[in-house]
Order: sequence, then C-alpha cells, then structure tokens
Amino acid sequence: MTVLEDFAPSAPLVRALDPVVAVEIERHMAMAKEWMPHEYIPWAEGSNYDGIYGGDAWDPSQSPVDGVSRTALVVNLLTEDNLPSYHRALTDTVGRDSAWGEWVHRWTAEEGRHAIAMRDFLLVTRSVDPVALERERMDHMGRGFDGYAEGHVLTTMAYVSFQELATRISHRNTGKHTQDPGLDRLLQRIAADENLHMLMYRNVMAAAFDLNPDASMKAVLDIVENFQMPGNEVEGFTRRSVAIALAGIYDLRIHHDEVLSPVLRAWNVFDRTDFGPEGEKARDALAQFMAGLDAAATQFEDKRAEKAARLAARI
Repeated sequence: MTVLEDFAPSAPLVRALDPVVAVEIERHMAMAKEWMPHEYIPWAEGSNYDGIYGGDAWDPSQSPVDGVSRTALVVNLLTEDNLPSYHRALTDTVGRDSAWGEWVHRWTAEEGRHAIAMRDFLLVTRSVDPVALERERMDHMGRGFDGYAEGHVLTTMAYVSFQELATRISHRNTGKHTQDPGLDRLLQRIAADENLHMLMYRNVMAAAFDLNPDASMKAVLDIVENFQMPGNEVEGFTRRSVAIALAGIYDLRIHHDEVLSPVLRAWNVFDRTDFGPEGEKARDALAQFMAGLDAAATQFEDKRAEKAARLAARI
C-alpha cells in the first residue's frame, strides 16, 4: 500500500498526461532504431542439446562466461520474461486507450524483442543451463508480478523511470563483465532501448510534477524508499544480487549515483519552489534517505575492498 491512498484517483491525471504521452511517442519513434534479433546471434556456434535430437547435454565447462556472468544473465533474462505481468500492470494503471494504450503496446513489443534475443544467444552459445533456465522461467512467471508501484499513475511513472535506467545499466555492465564481444554487443543494443524507455517515463513524470508537485514528490519518495527491481521474485534473488553487487555489475553505489541521482536531478526535485507543506516534507525525507543510502554504499564499497584484499593476500 502506498502513501497515495488518500489522494484523488489517478484517472484525471492519466487523462491530463495523455497529450504529453502523445508527444513522447513521437520523440521515441524518431529516436528508436529498428534492429533484428537474429542478426545478433552467432547461429553457426550452435549444436543440438540432448533430447529428441540426440545432442550433448549442457555442462558448465561449455559456457564461455564465468559464474557471476551466468548469474547476472539469468536474472536479467528472467526479469525480461515476466513481460505479460508488466503489461497487465501498466494497462491496469493507465488503460489501453488513446496515447497511453499506443505506448504500452509499443513498449511491450520492444521489451519482448529483448527476451527473444537474449535467450537465443545464451542457448546457441551454451552460456547457461537450458533446463535450469526453463524451469526457472516457469517458476518465475508462475509467481506473476506483485508491483508495489502499480495502481496509481504517479507511483507507476516514478517507478519505471528509475527501473528502466537500472535495467539499462544492469544490461550494460553485465555485457562488459562477460568479456564476450558478441554478448556485450547484444546487451549494449538492448541497453540503448532501455534508455529510450527511461526517457519516455522520466519526461511524463516531469510533466506530472508540474501538474501536481506535492503528490508527485510523495510518489517519488514512496518509490525510492521501497524500490525493488522487477526480478525480485526470482528464486534466490537476494543471494544472486549479492554476487552481482560484489562483481560491481549493480550495487548500492551504482543505484545511488547512476540511477536515483540523475533522475532526481532531471526532475529538479531539490531546487523546485512549487511545493506545499506536504511536498516539502517529502523532499526532506528524500534527502535524508539519499544521504543514508550514500553512506550505506560507501560502507559496502569498503567491505568489498577489504574482502578483495584478503583474497589477494592468500594468493
């Protein structure tokens, strides 16, 4: 339950923001580049797996990437897989009419392309265990998506503004960590799409700030304080997130410096002069939270460095 329960329903804001969404769709379509998933897959590297075609069973020694890379790749792909639930959450919040509906369907189609390309690449190159991946996909999608932010356009737009940027960075850093040129190229392509999605949502939320500054500020505080990636329902997500953070793919410092901070700057939340008492209170709470997150990020970095030093001393 969010702090916006006592606010007016989001339907009037959805209607008021519709012209903004229409403009953002035009911008997005002008900037988006068509790309074909099959062109990013090294098909010639493929071979049959065990089963009805009598190939070889997967073995970790066949994977061209290390264990941490496999962890990040699987989490990223499983997150993309849950697209039907995300589509439902968005349409339940903003509807399927007018510009909103056009955008949600376009966004869904583009996100679907990401999962197609990632799965094809990982299976062709034997980067991950196909049996474990499919079982996890079934489990993850069976759990659905309990979107904390869904239900109100303000919390939804605030959440996806941060989430799309976080996803972009996670894909980008995962690609680099794999040290596989082909996989890095694919994930950079996907990250470029995610950045355009972030711009769409961030700009719509900026317009919402102008329409209702206090409610928007409260929504942003609510999401920042409770932010979780959409893959948090994946089995073992916490354990996997620690491994990903220790590898520097996505950690508290990245979350603070490269996700939350730039989006908050884009909305000018700390320099706005149009907040009422409720907005000011929420902004003060946000500043305190960000300071605490910054301190926690520094603490994590120090502990990671200490662990690395201990490991190095054993060699």
